[in-house]
Amino acid sequence: MTEASSAPRSSVAEEIPHGTLGNLTKYIRYDLLSGFLVFLIALPLCLAISIASGYPPMAGVFTAIVGGIVGAFLSNSELTIKGPAAGLIVIAVGCVTQFQNDLGIDAAAAYRMALAVGVVAAAIQIVFAVMRTGVLGEFFPTTTVHGMLAAIGVIIMAKQIPVAAGYTETLPKEPLELIRELPHVLMNVNPEIALIGAISLLILFGKPLIKNKFVQMLPGQLIVVLVAIPLGMYFDLTHQHTYTFQNHLFSVGEKNLVDVKPQVFAIFQSIATPDFSALQHGFAWYWITMYALIGSLESLLSTKAVDLLDPWKRKTNLNRDLMAVGVGNLIVSFIGGLPMISEIVRSRANIDNGARTRYANLFHGLLLLLCVTFLPMVIHRIPLAALAAMLIYTGFRLAHPREFVHVFKVGPEQLVVYLSTIIGVLGIDLLAGVAIGIAVKLAIHLLNGLPVRSVFKPYLEVVEDDPETYRIIASYSAVFSNWIPFRRQVVNAGFVHGKHVVVDMTECRLVDHTVMEKLHELEREFEQQGLTLRIEGLENHRPLSKHPHAARKSSRRIVSATPPAPVA
Repeated sequence: MTEASSAPRSSVAEEIPHGTLGNLTKYIRYDLLSGFLVFLIALPLCLAISIASGYPPMAGVFTAIVGGIVGAFLSNSELTIKGPAAGLIVIAVGCVTQFQNDLGIDAAAAYRMALAVGVVAAAIQIVFAVMRTGVLGEFFPTTTVHGMLAAIGVIIMAKQIPVAAGYTETLPKEPLELIRELPHVLMNVNPEIALIGAISLLILFGKPLIKNKFVQMLPGQLIVVLVAIPLGMYFDLTHQHTYTFQNHLFSVGEKNLVDVKPQVFAIFQSIATPDFSALQHGFAWYWITMYALIGSLESLLSTKAVDLLDPWKRKTNLNRDLMAVGVGNLIVSFIGGLPMISEIVRSRANIDNGARTRYANLFHGLLLLLCVTFLPMVIHRIPLAALAAMLIYTGFRLAHPREFVHVFKVGPEQLVVYLSTIIGVLGIDLLAGVAIGIAVKLAIHLLNGLPVRSVFKPYLEVVEDDPETYRIIASYSAVFSNWIPFRRQVVNAGFVHGKHVVVDMTECRLVDHTVMEKLHELEREFEQQGLTLRIEGLENHRPLSKHPHAARKSSRRIVSATPPAPVA
């Protein structure tokens, strides 16, 4: 998430302020081009995420349209793209499925009830923003969040492989049971549909290996659509029919294409309103909690990651951005859309394509509106297997084997936390998996000597080294669970008082990976403000691995005669 941007470095010398109406015209040639290229990526992904979530295909497009407009005018996040995200598929489809199964209603009625869940969750996000809780994104351990995303990636792949293979029989809903059925699915594919899915996957996985400059410029999702539509036409998917392959009879037809009406302006017939009778059912509040918490967390983390990639080093007001997401979700839930977040993949593409301001997000939304309004017949021609392949690719990137290796290099104890989170999510659900990951991390910390008194409160003393520098002396521990008040002291000393800051860890028994990583992020933020943040006192701490951000445990017995008071 924090790889260096490939935006041209020559442009970084030009200081670009946060977007204004003046910037709309000044940088329009950059933002319009980037918005167009992001639109080419977003259209098939919005359709794919909608269908995988159990919503109508146009729901995700509604989300991206509203996200582009609301994000441009309410948020000051310059380069994030607002829209539906693969990370919320598990929540969305779980919500729709439970309404459908528990209440015995059809998919359309369950979808409208899910919209009501979205309305309340959006209102909670707005309350979060008003209460300035954007900093809560700092609480969750890095490894636990990555474990949650990896588990979501596994679930997405498991659910989309049958679609890409053209398998139509009923499958288990639980992730682990579904994974066990995948060998049977792959032994019983629909050859024509599976060929479209396989070619689409080959394009997505193979394109990064081709170094040709022209090929690299084309979004992989666009290439998939350009290849899959002619294949669908060749197999005559617009007409229901059967064919024989190796003495087996297979059926194909419009059920294998995106289910939208091919008439101009038909998009407006897709608008749906929420059914608030959903709120009388207790389990609805569980899904409200999931949407509000997980959606807010994903959005905050994505926004922070994009800020690190911004070539002009602009900082987003996280509470303002969360407000934009909440307002956007409120609007889309009233018209039939999926929940939105600040989405990292499309945002990264926005940066790489040379966007300058938030108006690239606006242009991408307006282009989506024009496309679905006037070209729905093209959308109807896209095979579902191609969209499923895009989600399989996205899921694979979330759960890439390289991530497991990276976590292990940070520290073997981090791999335990990572795997615990994944197993918890796959075996129970998202919230339980995150809670298990946090509990395992705390247990490991306690085994490594974390003093109980400092689990949630850091013990800090702020002294003045010289007129230009504050020294923050930390005692007992610096770990994820006490990081928010710890961070507040560092930020207050540096950004509020305009001082250089030295964080002295000499008296700390344990400094965990999350704090090491977040201090490294703060170092870069200090540099952007013309200040320095220096970490001292780790010479006598034993790192738990060779990674620069590894957790560190004191190798000597620490006796503090007069420990500082805890910081709330």
